[in-house]
Amino acid sequence: MGIVNEDNITDVVTESLGKHGDITDRQREIMTSLIKHMHGFIKDVKLQHSEFLEACSYLERAGKLCNENRQEFILLADIIGAEVLVDMMTNPVEGNASESTVLGPFYRENPPVLPKGASTIQKHYDNEETAYYEGYIRDEDGNGIAGVTMDVWEDAPNGIYENLDPDQPEYNLRGRFETDENGHYAFVAVRPVPYPIPEDETAGELLHFMGHHPNRPGHMHFIISKDGFRPLISQIYDADSDWLENDSVFAVKESLIGKFKPAPEGLGTDLHLEYDFVLQADERAIAAE
Repeated sequence: MGIVNEDNITDVVTESLGKHGDITDRQREIMTSLIKHMHGFIKDVKLQHSEFLEACSYLERAGKLCNENRQEFILLADIIGAEVLVDMMTNPVEGNASESTVLGPFYRENPPVLPKGASTIQKHYDNEETAYYEGYIRDEDGNGIAGVTMDVWEDAPNGIYENLDPDQPEYNLRGRFETDENGHYAFVAVRPVPYPIPEDETAGELLHFMGHHPNRPGHMHFIISKDGFRPLISQIYDADSDWLENDSVFAVKESLIGKFKPAPEGLGTDLHLEYDFVLQADERAIAAE
């Protein structure tokens, strides 16, 4: 059945899987579905060869943009809601556990390790609002979890992440903290501001093709991890931010919205935000016990 026509091409390709090399059941499942959906898409829109070549050129240009500061394919996946859907498939919410959301393209590994309550601010701006972030990280039974590692990062008051802005110090508004014996965390940063995701190059082309805007609401990123628990990648969104209900990467969830309040006297910041997280036990760790 190697001679192809429009009616049998999908079957010919899927039936070739694994014929000349070992593949796993998962590989077969993924490739079969990918081929069927891709062929269905091509037929549905009657894709023309000039459009196919244009798409290949587009992906080539996107690949050339990828570097340690910009992961273009994650950005493109965000714009079409793919990363947030993958995240929901990977991390279904169970019980009272905190919801996850997208990692995004601007995370940097190995941020500065800072003591509880320290500030991530290395450069000040005239329009900044400083904020004291605190809360508890608990297990599903409500017990505080000591020794949880928390990576945090956000954009500066100019709307740009440090790794995209040569005028900011290295690792500005980034830090790694640890919860105390009661599961309490605390750090000082700034109120995150709304910002446009990069709309130049291929990301901008996709946004314009979709007729969509580039703006994200103000948010703080988190990676929360400890042995024995499922890692949590999440964000806290400013309840009073613009673009909250029209996020350019479709990542806002109701449970991830936090409210900034005026800081009480003596806290040393303009604002105060309290937000708790609940971690799920890692089923792999439980099974190994």
